[in-house]
Amino acid sequence: MALENKIIVITGALGSLGRAMSVAAVAAGAKVVGLDCVNGSPEGGVSSLRVVDLGDTKATRVCVAAIAAEYGRIDAIVNIAGGFVWETLIDGDIASWDRMYQLNVRTVVNACQATLPHFPASGGRIVNISAVGALKAAAGMGAYASSKSGVARLTEALAEELKSKNITVNAVLPSVIDTAPNRADMPDADFSSWVSPKALADVILFLLSDAAEPVTGALIPVTGRV
Repeated sequence: MALENKIIVITGALGSLGRAMSVAAVAAGAKVVGLDCVNGSPEGGVSSLRVVDLGDTKATRVCVAAIAAEYGRIDAIVNIAGGFVWETLIDGDIASWDRMYQLNVRTVVNACQATLPHFPASGGRIVNISAVGALKAAAGMGAYASSKSGVARLTEALAEELKSKNITVNAVLPSVIDTAPNRADMPDADFSSWVSPKALADVILFLLSDAAEPVTGALIPVTGRV
């Protein structure tokens, strides 16, 4: 699935999935610009890393406009940046609900809104990260799953809004991703049943490709064997 010379922005580029996605996109021929809220070293082959608070609407617009000015356009954005909390309602805090909205919904809205003016007339690709919990939430997942349901609904609404412009908008809905933090938090789990960052990145890679041109508004569970 060649992405030769496509300009792809990846948010949350320094995280486990962001790094795997960067590797996959670069290997497919894309020029990758990473965004993250902290500075660091992105994967080899990434064209540049920009530090930006995606919760800040103005800062996000300025950052994305600068990328478009440098590269001439943006062909796709993969919205990986986000956060997680496990907290029961009875023992929890309403602040967690606000934080999940800020991290998981507001960041995607700002990133999409900032990117749309910079897609070429031929179209573009948006891939968001929701969660399988958006379909069926478990105990302690209320705040997180609600925010990821917001991402799913945004994906559907934006796909309808943009379908006449050949801009596809899709979301993947992973279960547990096999990362070092998740292994540390759940040491007794069967890691082999989880979804690897590379496997998830490969699904996203398809959604970025020309082969996925007919697919928009899709919410695709990627749950491994969980």
